[in-house]
Amino acid sequence: MTKDLPIVVGVDGSEPSLRAVDWAADEAALRGAPLRLVLASLWERYESDALADDPGTPSEGMRIEEIAETAALRARLRRPEVQISTEVVPEEPEYTLLRKSRTAALLVTGTRGRSSLTEALVGSVSLTVAAHAHCPMVVVRGSHDNRALPATHGRIVVGVGERPTSSAAVRFAFDEARRRGAAVEAVRAWRYPAHATTDHPLLAGEPARLYEERAAQGLEAALQDAPDDVRLRRRTVEGHARTVLSGASRDADLLIVGARRRPRHFGLQLGRVTHGVLHHSACPVVIVPEPA
Repeated sequence: MTKDLPIVVGVDGSEPSLRAVDWAADEAALRGAPLRLVLASLWERYESDALADDPGTPSEGMRIEEIAETAALRARLRRPEVQISTEVVPEEPEYTLLRKSRTAALLVTGTRGRSSLTEALVGSVSLTVAAHAHCPMVVVRGSHDNRALPATHGRIVVGVGERPTSSAAVRFAFDEARRRGAAVEAVRAWRYPAHATTDHPLLAGEPARLYEERAAQGLEAALQDAPDDVRLRRRTVEGHARTVLSGASRDADLLIVGARRRPRHFGLQLGRVTHGVLHHSACPVVIVPEPA
């Protein structure tokens, strides 16, 4: 059962990873799930420049075990009711976290850096894992937003794509809304192609309306199985999906997007929309695997 699966959080001792521990501990309490803190001992081989610039980075003399123990103590003080375990693994973090994602309910990582520039950059480890994780993955973004509870805005945003049926991302949004007592805002972005313009005065504006209506119909189809016990708002917006969703994240507690998984494709499986929101969202981003 999903409830018995742990929430796994990647730890490296930096301040962003500790914010991820805070968020993951809250989420574990919400779900009644165990929390597993995982530290890959080769993590600092990657993103070493970002770690060096981060005031929250541990000193070189701090042992790997101490980093894990400190993170676990922080989680226990925050959520004493949660069952917490730690694991130190002597291998690259990508391999470790991807393997753990096969038996996790949720995988959680942080972003790198504290400045406005570095905070916008998701580390290479998080990007690689997000592209291939087998379970939903959360990248905790925003220095103000390291809490799953209490919800700051009471609003979860889910991006709805072009598929005419309910997606795993939409279902995840409904489940999370129930746990938090939050409303769901389902957003469908649409574009008015340049080649559809017309100079005929009687037809002006008509193509744009048709594109918007088509987006609204697709949104309705994706939400046809929406539960009655979740407050739901439907919203169609003209513009690039990554820009629209990043804008919607400014006053949201979670931004949820789906990511297609192609079984025999070994490159990065992040589309432009997912890649964009991972770099520019103002709140934690959840990437939910979707079957191809």
